[in-house]
Amino acid sequence: MIYPLAIAAIVSFLLTPLVIKYAGYLGIIDDPKAHKHPKVIHTTPTPRGGGIPIFAALLTASIIFLPVDKHLLGILGGALVLTLMGFLDDKYNLNPYLRLGLGFLAASIPVFSGIGVTFLTNPLGGIINLSPIISDIFAVFWITFLMNMLNMGAKGVDGQLSGVVIISALTIALLSLRYSADIAQWPVIILAAITAGAFLGFLPWHIFPQKIMPSYGGATLAGYLLAILSILSTTKVGTLIVVLGVPLIDTGYTIVRRILSGKSPVWGDTGHLHHRLLAAGLTKMQVALFYWALTAFLGFLALSLNASSKFYTMISITAILGGLILWLTHRSRLS
Repeated sequence: MIYPLAIAAIVSFLLTPLVIKYAGYLGIIDDPKAHKHPKVIHTTPTPRGGGIPIFAALLTASIIFLPVDKHLLGILGGALVLTLMGFLDDKYNLNPYLRLGLGFLAASIPVFSGIGVTFLTNPLGGIINLSPIISDIFAVFWITFLMNMLNMGAKGVDGQLSGVVIISALTIALLSLRYSADIAQWPVIILAAITAGAFLGFLPWHIFPQKIMPSYGGATLAGYLLAILSILSTTKVGTLIVVLGVPLIDTGYTIVRRILSGKSPVWGDTGHLHHRLLAAGLTKMQVALFYWALTAFLGFLALSLNASSKFYTMISITAILGGLILWLTHRSRLS
């Protein structure tokens, strides 16, 4: 587990400054003066393209430490589609609906390779077995859902996404270690370590003040890999929902708010939790630490809870976080 994490981290750490150096030549620098959007909170031109070194780290470490079978080829194939789409979005600012369609395509590739959700644990007791067709449909929608949730709710400030992904991937690795007697779990542990390492190597360049942004490619790669890991690690979808409770719930509230306001749910605004926290006076670093700390706490809980407890935990987190968002919103209107 240490070696895959270390190799992925080294590759990501060494390649990221190259992307930063050539970002201008590639045309993927985000200038807030030219790219005016309410959700933009950086004030100086900043390179995009974070998905490129993250994918390179994933590819390199996976080929070294994992068996090259149809499952790995499917995972890498989908990741390549996301990386290319991310680069095109960094350069041309693709339409969100086009990105969504390409995201479904990327999510379908590992599912067609045989990766699917065969059963779900009923939080009220028992197991829900899925037919092959329902299994594939659920897997595609779960992967696409998590890709977009992390893109919308977990990359708001410098370092936020990288830290959340590192903690989440390590949580899945620790969970899978419980089943390490099953040899089938070792590739999951290694892939989780590689995912954590790829974002760990990226973090020094992404942390405040960021030298590069993960952008759409990096964020969707994060959601894509975590979703696949949750499927492969004995179908622990519920565990990942708990660990990523903060960005998932925040994004859920944001989508509902946009729809109720008559706006498109996929067009960005300044209503996310990280925007509210910044408006309340927190610095970017403090907001990132807030997300990291809550993710680590929820990861600890997820490792300790059964399916029923996870269900009620998510209800509690939803209520508490919803109350925080409403209070911050009301507070900003009064100030």
